Amino acid sequence: MGLAVVMSSFSVKSDSDGIVAALKKASAEQLSTFFDNVIDLKLPGKDEIKNVGKNQATLTIKNFFNESSVSGFDLTSQREMSGTMYITGKLKNGSNGYNITLLMKNKADKLSIITVRIN
Repeated sequence: MGLAVVMSSFSVKSDSDGIVAALKKASAEQLSTFFDNVIDLKLPGKDEIKNVGKNQATLTIKNFFNESSVSGFDLTSQREMSGTMYITGKLKNGSNGYNITLLMKNKADKLSIITVRIN
């Protein structure tokens, strides 16, 4: 039992490291491997879209990264509360950048991104 808890927390840590690495590379494809089947998306100047499918969310994030010249990511905060994890930081694009918040849930010993907010 104790080993399962240790292994579970280790996979969550490596998942969060993978998410941060994908953001640092500005890779929507790599980031999408952590998307839940449906996610909520909020992009600058657009209304929030609820229950977007994984494929559509990937395309939307990829287009945003390309159009906004996103080139990297600086982690600001990472915390876990009641089975929910948050990652916040700044997407770099050569000018002001964008704030990003990811909300994740632990599902089947894997972190799944359920919300992406960029402003």
